[in-house]
Amino acid sequence: MNVPYLAVVLSTVYSILLMIRVLGTVFAALMGLAFGSFLNVCLTRWPAGESVVKPGSHCRNCGRTLAWWENVPLVSWLALRGRCRTCGTWIGWRYSVVELGVGTLWAISTWRYIPAFLEKGDAFAVVLYYSVDLAGILILSWLLAALAALDAEHYWLPNSVTISGTILGLLFVIAKSALNTLSPFHDTVYGSELKMIAIEAERAVISSVVAILAAAALILLIRWVYKLVRKREGIGLGDAKLMAMLAAWLGLPGALLSFAIGVVLGSLVAIVLLIRRKQNESWAGMKLPLGTFLCIGGIVSSLWGQPIIAAYLKWAGF
Repeated sequence: MNVPYLAVVLSTVYSILLMIRVLGTVFAALMGLAFGSFLNVCLTRWPAGESVVKPGSHCRNCGRTLAWWENVPLVSWLALRGRCRTCGTWIGWRYSVVELGVGTLWAISTWRYIPAFLEKGDAFAVVLYYSVDLAGILILSWLLAALAALDAEHYWLPNSVTISGTILGLLFVIAKSALNTLSPFHDTVYGSELKMIAIEAERAVISSVVAILAAAALILLIRWVYKLVRKREGIGLGDAKLMAMLAAWLGLPGALLSFAIGVVLGSLVAIVLLIRRKQNESWAGMKLPLGTFLCIGGIVSSLWGQPIIAAYLKWAGF
């Protein structure tokens, strides 16, 4: 095979792989916009105790049922300039931010994972492992987006999301450990595959439960110290449950990284608010949604946690 012909073949293969990656990412972004739109329905109706199924999408002010073209994620909000077509009520930035946020997170996650699918296409168990891993990241980002918005708007981290998310995280870890055991790159040292899967799943559950308890204990300890010093509640139990959820999905190192990022972000926002507060306002009465910052930290940790932790350990000399 001559060199020019080989170059053409390699260029064609690269173009095809790039096209697959781009199309996959675009599809994930569109799906993210759709799921972000549904999340907005949940964020509007959950605090009011309403069903997310019935009635259909409608204006919260005048009650008019929205036409199909008013429900197109992001596009409809831009076309309507953020206002109801009938009564002109301001819809709010949260709708567009949530849709764009979920769509962007799903696109980034898919863009990062597609090369793994293409490189490991000859091993079904490995492809399935990466599929479950990607699905887990998409679900986690959706849950964190929901909790971040709820805490920012209502200072509320519902148990239905945090506890359910923790259980899903445990199931996710068990599934990954089982698929990793079936991987052709995994050494078989326990005999039968069934026994091996059981042992790995048991290890994963024990490790996850320890991480969940440790992460929740960290928030509870801070909460206890704050109450001991200030004689009042400072951190809600919802934050402890959120940390437990992060530990279930990301492990203890990932949860601690999420906590560190969240604390830094919260501190920066607090400093800005203190600088801009009015003279007659007391800083002691200020409230910040810690859960929102923890969720942002969790998103960063889920996407780039491993290289960040590796860089820190290298810098620290471990």
